[in-house]
Amino acid sequence: MLHLRIIAPADQSAMVADLLAADPGVTHLAVLNGAGRQPAGDLILCDVVRESADGVLHGLRQLGVEAAGGIAADDVELTLSAAADRAAREAPGSGADALVWDEIAAKTGEQTELSGTYLVLIVVATMIAGIGVLLDQPILIVGAMVVGPEFGPLAALCVALLRRKAKITLRSVQALVVGFLVAMLATVLSTWALTAAGLVSRQMLLAERPLTDFIWRPDALSWVVGLLAGVAGMLSLTSKKSGSLVGVLISVTTVPAAANVAVAAAYGVWREAAGSALQLVINLCAIVLAGLVTLAVQQLWWWNVARRTTGSITPRRPRLPADDQAASAGERTRRPDRPRR
Repeated sequence: MLHLRIIAPADQSAMVADLLAADPGVTHLAVLNGAGRQPAGDLILCDVVRESADGVLHGLRQLGVEAAGGIAADDVELTLSAAADRAAREAPGSGADALVWDEIAAKTGEQTELSGTYLVLIVVATMIAGIGVLLDQPILIVGAMVVGPEFGPLAALCVALLRRKAKITLRSVQALVVGFLVAMLATVLSTWALTAAGLVSRQMLLAERPLTDFIWRPDALSWVVGLLAGVAGMLSLTSKKSGSLVGVLISVTTVPAAANVAVAAAYGVWREAAGSALQLVINLCAIVLAGLVTLAVQQLWWWNVARRTTGSITPRRPRLPADDQAASAGERTRRPDRPRR
């Protein structure tokens, strides 16, 4: 479940409370008149099951609550309530499969920022993978996979493309391109430094590497692995059944390939660098494609669930009498009194 804290202007409070009370997935509804101070308004508290959360949040946004007030949502880890159990039974679908678009947008939106932490993580991951390539050590490759932060921008790109958000799309592409370029340049420099120190050599790259040579030999399985990684990563983002190994699955096709490009370029082995670059491009495209398809299928599934239920998954704005509509918009006009007969 999600716990919602809503501050609604006094003239909208009744509409918000009615919208929440009408949804079978909402429970524990409480209204505290005048409790809001900044912004001023009524404080409305409720719990909503995940399968109804997207429709409820959309309905609140249609009312314009976020413009004059505010909406905050937190995960509820434990609820002991017969009312909550009843709400979960009456709401359509399964909470584990529910799509909450505002939550997804919040998760992925902050991942598109080209921050210092993001750059440090992707540089460190690529440098670790570069050493793992030279030593032919899968343990180091896995370690680099865990550190790699690139799935955040990839997921944000999928969401932005599906919802046609041009600004977020550009930010996601920028984070990916700049991140990988900086990481590969740093890995080239670190490879030269380690070579000068006598810790690694060009012969290590040219030697037989049966455990890691798949990184620069793209084939049909590269598409298969990339597609599977995209499906797993997107499901981990949209559902609550995510695991720590999902990041490893995503990075298995990106960070090691970028590291191999950098190491091969540092030693002038351009055939291997080209193969690794092709592997990187194939897998990035496969992940994005699979993520888009996964999101689209989930969206279509929830639309189908909504059609099979009596209510729509997207609540409609309650209809008001004409006078009340004009008053809420600040357009109430004074009517002349009718002469009495």
